[in-house]
Amino acid sequence: MLPFQWQLAIGKQIGNLLRHIAKSRRLIAEINLKLCFPTLSQTEQTMLLKAHFAALGMGLCETAMAWWATDKKLRGLIKIEGAENLKKAVGYRNGVILLTGHFTTMELGARFITWHQPFHAIYRPHKNRLYESFMYSERWNRSKLPPLPHKDIRGLLRALREGQTVWYAPDQDHGLRNSIFTSFFGVTACTVTATSRLAKISGAAVVPYFPIRLPGEIGYKVIILPALTNFPSNDIKADTQRINEMLESYICQTPEQYLWVHRRFKTQPYGRNNLYNPTHRS
Repeated sequence: MLPFQWQLAIGKQIGNLLRHIAKSRRLIAEINLKLCFPTLSQTEQTMLLKAHFAALGMGLCETAMAWWATDKKLRGLIKIEGAENLKKAVGYRNGVILLTGHFTTMELGARFITWHQPFHAIYRPHKNRLYESFMYSERWNRSKLPPLPHKDIRGLLRALREGQTVWYAPDQDHGLRNSIFTSFFGVTACTVTATSRLAKISGAAVVPYFPIRLPGEIGYKVIILPALTNFPSNDIKADTQRINEMLESYICQTPEQYLWVHRRFKTQPYGRNNLYNPTHRS
């Protein structure tokens, strides 16, 4: 109900509070930033950490906007670049994998995409049943198509073969199953290979997009890139690394807006120390 700028101002304060009380998440973010931006000074890393938690708090308000704000209230806040790329790919008979990453603007960015194309969102079910119920119903309401649990491979492939669009973010560490070790910001990262495998099985086009919160809280920009060419290749590791590097390039534009509170590097090759282990850090 509040004006847009007020919501983000409140979100910043929520984020500042979270930075002080969510100590375990703050520690994860600190470690991630040190690993991924080693050339930054301690002062610069601290400033980036504060900016990230402000973005995280704003992201909570943006999620509420994504689920419950009217189209009329949101339309003046967004600029979409490359909508023609998605429109062109949607005409592809084998469906579209709409590829992105876990940004703090993720839910709102997805809401903007639905104005151009309905999609199934691939998601990991939440342990909290109340939150799970809200998330499932509101994502369905906004994306026009039911979300698909990440383990429902048959449902996912069926949707693609019917020419539908599927939203997918492959940038979190879910363990060794169906994953390989690649580099993410120069750090060894356990990365799911599903994008390449699904594209090969289904023949779907892979269209990357990235949501960005503009400076000064004036609104948002969503960049939709052309469908990836020569993808998938015959080298699944090269495909997976290619996606990581593409994500890196957009994360670096607004690094505070990426979800650094996730333990992106928790799974390491056998014999290596846990990067989030206090003993290892010392």
